Amino acid sequence: MKKLVVNGRYLSWDDGTPFFYLGDTAWEMLHRLSREETEFYLKTRSGQGFTAVQTVLLAEQEGATTPNYYGRLPLKFTNGLPDPAKPDTDAGYSYWEQVDFAVKTAEKYGLFMTLLPTWGDKFHLCWGKGPVIFTPENAEKYGAWIARRYKNSPNIIWMLGGDRPVEPEHRKILDAMARGIRSADHSHLITFHPTGERNSAQDMCGAEYLDFHTAQTGHGVGQCYRSDEVMREMANRSPKPFLDSEARYEDHPACFKAELGYFWNADDVRQNAYWNVLAGACGHTYGNHAVWSMNRKPSAYCPFVWQDVLSHPGAEQMRYLKQLRLARDYFSLHYEPSLICGNYEGMGHIVPAAGKGYAYAYSPLGLPVTADLSKTGAASCVRALWFDPRTGEETLFSVLPAQGRATLVPPDSGKGHDWVLVLEGVSLSK
Repeated sequence: MKKLVVNGRYLSWDDGTPFFYLGDTAWEMLHRLSREETEFYLKTRSGQGFTAVQTVLLAEQEGATTPNYYGRLPLKFTNGLPDPAKPDTDAGYSYWEQVDFAVKTAEKYGLFMTLLPTWGDKFHLCWGKGPVIFTPENAEKYGAWIARRYKNSPNIIWMLGGDRPVEPEHRKILDAMARGIRSADHSHLITFHPTGERNSAQDMCGAEYLDFHTAQTGHGVGQCYRSDEVMREMANRSPKPFLDSEARYEDHPACFKAELGYFWNADDVRQNAYWNVLAGACGHTYGNHAVWSMNRKPSAYCPFVWQDVLSHPGAEQMRYLKQLRLARDYFSLHYEPSLICGNYEGMGHIVPAAGKGYAYAYSPLGLPVTADLSKTGAASCVRALWFDPRTGEETLFSVLPAQGRATLVPPDSGKGHDWVLVLEGVSLSK
């Protein structure tokens, strides 16, 4: 059976085959959905090319105190509080049997389950409803229990954290939970989901148990137009792989303010996805505002129910990011700023990358790209193509000498008219 491993800056199967992490955030899936709804969701995402689903065992929306779809709670109570040392597996269809079903169904559809043991409000109630129930002692016991339960499931990635700041007392809890997981499970990768506009290379310094890092560039404007810089900051802090585990969600109110009248859309989520991956990320996580919460009741703040947004454009278009990434030599791709001559500011900035025999440059507004063709590594000539992130189509438009500068103009421009310049070395030998 193949195993997911770290391979330099990227992830791969243990036979060396590339693995591109294309995640979706379904934080409330285990807490809110029925078996039928769970299968519908996982089958849909698998068909769209996703490879991982991020979800939570003790969910944010009162996941330890409000029953799941089948009326079951994950934990028994001690002194009036849910007890992480006492998972509730009593007779009947338990909460954990529903989790078992989701894990097995995800495996059937070729999806990893990136499991957060708990949302952060259960160990750090700086906002949310909690309750705070974790100590280092019960965190270690809980970590060992969940790891024993799922250690033989081949499609598990552990993701500690859960969108809360980490102070010294919380770090002790997280370290203990990781010790518990590793005491029973030596096979599955472990990562960390940080709070907004932070990353795990900052917040979990020295945590050797983390196999790869993630950032949450978030839903405001603090990092959304410089998410590729955040990726490079993680690269400078650590030699491990990295990705953005929570960028702008499609259909999320910009800056959390519905009154602004602007909800992040497919154009916005593509920007972060392509910027990040060409900055060297080992994958990317998409999200939709109605899906993370499995929303069932439309409101001004969340206008859709979760079933209606599964095929919104951003979700359908993420497959093309994976397609582009797997189309050429995988492990050689790296951020390469010398490929382009000059750049733009803010939303229009171009991110260039180069691999063995090829180069990419993402222009989020379709602005012209001035490329140094000698940086492609081609011996004599390069084929220049435009890749359309909306359709996945590549269109050849020129063959150029592999020397000097060339200014290349995309087919169209403006917000929503993003393009990837593809430069491929070609041989003229007979």
